[in-house]
Amino acid sequence: MKQNFTVRHGALDGMEAFLSVAQHRSFRRAAAELGVTPSAISQSVRALEARVDAALFIRTTRSVGLTEAGEKFLSRAKPAFEELVAAGEAAGELGQRPAGLLRLSVPRAVVPILLEPLIASFCRAYPEVEVEVAASAESVDLPAEGFDAGIRIGQFIAADMVAVRLTPPFRFVIVCSPAYLTRSGRPERPEDLRHHACLRLRRSSGALALWPLNDHGRTIEVAMSGPLIANDYPTLLGAALEGVGLAQVPEPIAAEAVAAGRLVHVLEPFAPMTPGVFLYHPGRRQVMPKLRAFINHVKSNSGATIKISRGKTSRGHDIKATA
Repeated sequence: MKQNFTVRHGALDGMEAFLSVAQHRSFRRAAAELGVTPSAISQSVRALEARVDAALFIRTTRSVGLTEAGEKFLSRAKPAFEELVAAGEAAGELGQRPAGLLRLSVPRAVVPILLEPLIASFCRAYPEVEVEVAASAESVDLPAEGFDAGIRIGQFIAADMVAVRLTPPFRFVIVCSPAYLTRSGRPERPEDLRHHACLRLRRSSGALALWPLNDHGRTIEVAMSGPLIANDYPTLLGAALEGVGLAQVPEPIAAEAVAAGRLVHVLEPFAPMTPGVFLYHPGRRQVMPKLRAFINHVKSNSGATIKISRGKTSRGHDIKATA
């Protein structure tokens, strides 16, 4: 049997008046508690009795008592009303101070180089906020999936999102191991890539990503072939470190291996720039205190993030975030 869960309009009208009269057994004391006139309390209770189609109080000149229907109504209405009040207070608290669950959708590649230092210090600064990081290469619909914010490279963020910069712009670089370079030679022009083992990225849409290259100020996209396809940059980077082939990855995630000599750049003059990494969320009017606190934490703790410069990473204070 199908149940009707529709709440009638005005179903809660008069509830607070009823509960106050039932507690004090007096219309006058209930009116004083709620800051209204006894006449207003009486009208609210009469309207409630009319809606439930039952007398809830026995009134005499000396006292006020509950009818049997009133007792039954009180036994169920009081805990329900108290739960509604508690729910409102809980929601109000979350709207006033940083607390609750902060859910972030982020690419796996940014977790170790960007998020780990920020999250550690944020959790210490805001112990009432729980941070959940969903690391995935897929772009998600933040409100539909229950996320407060996401982190992505700038060009992959929808135009209707509010974006907060986390890093300066950086390059997409092609890297390989010295062993691969010795074995296969160094490509000098984009057309040379057709003779190399290129490690490819499969996007969340299922399409294979083309390699964007900067050809004298003009962006070109090249279709590659090679022995490995993965859906995230860390896997491609790991394969490049093992000498499997060439990988095009965000410069920050390769910088440490390049600095250590475990990877080398190729076709460096053709590396395209990207806008950088941004935190994004649906809009300013929807920013809860927990997310606002995280955004402000990013701004005030820029020294914990990564400075990107000439293929190296270092701790620095050059990263700016704007709300």
